[in-house]
Amino acid sequence: MFKLKIIIGSTREGRNADAVCQWLLPLTQSHGDFDVEVLDLREWNLPFFQETIASVGDFSNPTYSDPLVKRWNEKIREADAYIIVTPEYNRSMPAVLKNAIDTVFFSFSFRRKPVAFVAYSLGPTAAARAVEHLTQIMVETEAIPVRASTLIPLVTTAFDADGQATNPITNVHLSVMLDDLAWLAKVFKNARSEVQSLPSALRIRAKR
Repeated sequence: MFKLKIIIGSTREGRNADAVCQWLLPLTQSHGDFDVEVLDLREWNLPFFQETIASVGDFSNPTYSDPLVKRWNEKIREADAYIIVTPEYNRSMPAVLKNAIDTVFFSFSFRRKPVAFVAYSLGPTAAARAVEHLTQIMVETEAIPVRASTLIPLVTTAFDADGQATNPITNVHLSVMLDDLAWLAKVFKNARSEVQSLPSALRIRAKR
């Protein structure tokens, strides 16, 4: 099985992420390919990003400026794959989610691992613009975004009282996304067992 971290990217009171995850978690756990752990950013009160090369400490075993930052980097490193659950704020993701991604600094823990997106909104766009922005950001971390996202429009009516999707196509999108995520997790886990080159940013820096 592949270690899957589900990152909940909203922390505000009354968030719709709870209804989304009530639906998402059982289906992900029953898929059969994943050992699932939820990383709820409400439970990770990460400081506003301020790391520098100087604050990292020993490059081979970074200490960072705060023990929580070190634990967050280690937790992200454990995974073979990720699902990011996000709403859309002002055509992008929540600031707390961007901060959590930025905080994975210098450990390159997202590198060469697949990431998929479950996104939702109150309106009809289903946070598609947040996913577009997240895709660009995760490419920069050297993660591998899955093309098949699960987009949930009109989220307040997307699930019934039992937590089931009211539109069957929502389950179809999730099933396809999970299949693709598992395939990529297998491919890249095997590839990471081989000798790895340094991250591209470090190789470019070394050649200057």
